[in-house]
Amino acid sequence: MFLERQRGITIQAAVTSFQWHRCKVNIVDTPGHMDFLAEVYRSLAVLDGAILVISAKDGVQAQTRILFHALRKMNIPTVIFINKIDQAGVDLQSVVQSVRDKLSADIIIKQTVSLSPEIVLEENTDIEAWDAVIENNDKLLEKYIAGEPISREKLVREEQRRVQDASLFPVYYGSAKKGLGIQPLMDAVTGLFQPIGEQGSAALCGSVFKVEYTDCGQRRVYLRLYSGTLRLRDTVALAGREKLKITEMRIPSKGEIVRTDTAV
Repeated sequence: MFLERQRGITIQAAVTSFQWHRCKVNIVDTPGHMDFLAEVYRSLAVLDGAILVISAKDGVQAQTRILFHALRKMNIPTVIFINKIDQAGVDLQSVVQSVRDKLSADIIIKQTVSLSPEIVLEENTDIEAWDAVIENNDKLLEKYIAGEPISREKLVREEQRRVQDASLFPVYYGSAKKGLGIQPLMDAVTGLFQPIGEQGSAALCGSVFKVEYTDCGQRRVYLRLYSGTLRLRDTVALAGREKLKITEMRIPSKGEIVRTDTAV
């Protein structure tokens, strides 16, 4: 959302949003060009998680490495999406190896892919696919070496913990243009990025991550709320600043920017 100040505050959305099952997903699409790296860093600071998109045709690029380094430095949970697998001549094994070599070896391949005669994506159910999860957990590793069964629930819980710690990076495949692989990707996003356990207190807490001006000269401030509720006509005290009154609010809802009396 953003705030515009003109005799008070106006709040409006900087992101688009949609509903996926019971979860509302807000999307911040950051610039990919390195000339806008400062803008990218500001956006990353307020994310619950990131989808790092890699072209199956082009592989890991120099800017990909810079962005991934930023994500790791800021401990942001990240899912890697290898896009454009429908293009001719792609070598997915080579792309995955470049991810291991240039980004991180701590990846877990979530799908098996068949490209011919038609593209088929299936969940990778092989126990070996969980090696990256098992080998970094002593209890799971002991069970695995002893030949004892390991429940999927424990594997999934450990995977989520590692992703939240930004120490494990699931890899998904697809084609955004054709909508291929998007459903499992979104299931992963809503399942892995939501914080585990308590969500914090109900006290109002937020972070401003961007300030710009409209054509009319209004100041527009993009705001991420972490807890609490903002209401129309509330007076908000900014750290080290004067108190400001909210005169209008807008939030993202189902792909549109809508007026609202509350923001949570």
